Amino acid sequence: MWTYEKRLQFPVHITKTCPKTASLIISQFGGPDGELAASMRYLSQRYSMPFKEVGGLLTDIGTEELAHLEMICAIIFQLTKNLTAEQAKTAGFDAYYIDHTTALWPTAAAGVPFNACEFQSKGDAITDLTEDLAAEQKARTTYDNLIRVIDDPDVLAPLRFLRQREVVHFQRFGEALEKIKDDLDSKNYYYFNPEFDKQFVKA
Repeated sequence: MWTYEKRLQFPVHITKTCPKTASLIISQFGGPDGELAASMRYLSQRYSMPFKEVGGLLTDIGTEELAHLEMICAIIFQLTKNLTAEQAKTAGFDAYYIDHTTALWPTAAAGVPFNACEFQSKGDAITDLTEDLAAEQKARTTYDNLIRVIDDPDVLAPLRFLRQREVVHFQRFGEALEKIKDDLDSKNYYYFNPEFDKQFVKA
């Protein structure tokens, strides 16, 4: 499926322990708009995508999201490396610490555990790509919010890189949606077929 290079897509070198920052960034691990949901969304949708080229795009972006997940986990790990129980308590990281110590576990910043209901795989090209566009924008907004509240330059550098990739993915999905609208075939004819739509309109 892919060749794994044993290096991060963008370097992560964080020297300061900061569980408070980790508790915010963890949302991009297991939150509703995080990298785990993104990778599962695209790698699931690719199987039922009726357009081979778009299926390839979903595979490419889905695997890149796994690389982004790896970066997020590296950031969290480095922010909590050598964390003491007292530091966890002072930073409000103690509830997470009780359950997981400093192990990585997917959850939102608000404390809601990762749930597969946070993403959809519908089997309709238009529906899935529209969801993908929204997902990339929501992830971009989350990175915007993180960048606004974090001041450590060692953390901001990889976050800015990840934010930019969300913008690129949004552009690629937008191009794919326009292409399949132009090349729409019988697999999705009902989306634009007035005769099909009539059965849903009351006289």
